[in-house]
Amino acid sequence: MIDEDLRDRLAVVETCTRMCWHTDKREWAQLRSRVFAEKVRVDYTSLNGGEPVELPADTLVSAWRDLLGALDATQHLLTNHLVTLDGDTAEVTADFQATHLLARVADGPMWTLGGHYRFSLLRGEPGWRIGGLTMTKAWQTGNLTLLSAVAS
Repeated sequence: MIDEDLRDRLAVVETCTRMCWHTDKREWAQLRSRVFAEKVRVDYTSLNGGEPVELPADTLVSAWRDLLGALDATQHLLTNHLVTLDGDTAEVTADFQATHLLARVADGPMWTLGGHYRFSLLRGEPGWRIGGLTMTKAWQTGNLTLLSAVAS
């Protein structure tokens, strides 16, 4: 029999993995319903500067759909998960590599980014959900302006 701690660890890792899977498969409804809490604190300041923001999950998923969904393909790989459980909250760190493809741009069709995520999760009635995510960029290669071609 699997003990509760192990069951929770597997569930939080799966929730984080689902963030990448549903994004790459363009399963926006699944991303919203199975991954995020109602509000999500998002910190991409290591990539974009600025300040962290707290967004309704619907707003976050819509923004990702508009930006990442306009690309030809994405692949987000998540590995080396470290999980800390504390009752109905969890912190997960994991390394990532994210490849973005847009064939129609002149400066090169690919941008790949690597680093790590820190996820804050909450246990609720539907299960574990991400209430915070911080992406820390370690490196990038390829067409660093690829996303601006989509955003314009």
